Amino acid sequence: MSIRHGLLALLERGPRYGSQLRTEFESRTGSTWPLNVGQVYTTLARLERDGLVAPGGEDTAGHTLYAITETGRSELREWFERPVDRANPPRDELAIKLAMAVGAPGVNIRAVIQAQRHATVQAMQDYTRLKAQALTAIETGRGAERDDIAWLLVLEQLIFQTEAEARWLDHCESRLVRLAAGRELAPAEAEPPDHRDPGRPAAATAGAVPTTTPTTTTDRTPPRTARSRRG
Repeated sequence: MSIRHGLLALLERGPRYGSQLRTEFESRTGSTWPLNVGQVYTTLARLERDGLVAPGGEDTAGHTLYAITETGRSELREWFERPVDRANPPRDELAIKLAMAVGAPGVNIRAVIQAQRHATVQAMQDYTRLKAQALTAIETGRGAERDDIAWLLVLEQLIFQTEAEARWLDHCESRLVRLAAGRELAPAEAEPPDHRDPGRPAAATAGAVPTTTPTTTTDRTPPRTARSRRG
């Protein structure tokens, strides 16, 4: 998440102070990615160091205002025009968790998948409900329309993301079932041919013993779980 460019976009509308920027950022994104004031001022200090913002005096309450510079506007335009780089995707906790769960002693990876699916479905339901509320606010003209539209776009991205996550979890479980079934049906390694005299009594030899990996089918009915809501 680019807090740096998000703050520049807000400052392009006029000078702002730190807590004001935090409030407007969270209003625009529905508090999906909450900020703290310290984080905002740290980012402002870096933007000022890089010549992208400059102190813009004080308001009537004595708050220090920051204003975007021409260099900052150029940086912001380039950010809007530049596609988001997917060459180095951000670390995803769920993908890492499942990767580490494969073969981990005492971990039932299918149970991990099902628990996550339940949470993902619940999140999807919550996002869909919040989307309906945002649409109602836009249609009835309540609140700040700019923020409601921005929040709607964020919500729809979250909905698409959770839908894709649910499909991926289904795929992971199916993949594990197929791999387990393949191990169960795999034939035992063939023994080397016995070239002894066929008339001679055969001695006891150690043969390959086929092994199986049992699989179980569990209930996939998703229970409802708690999910954070818009602040």
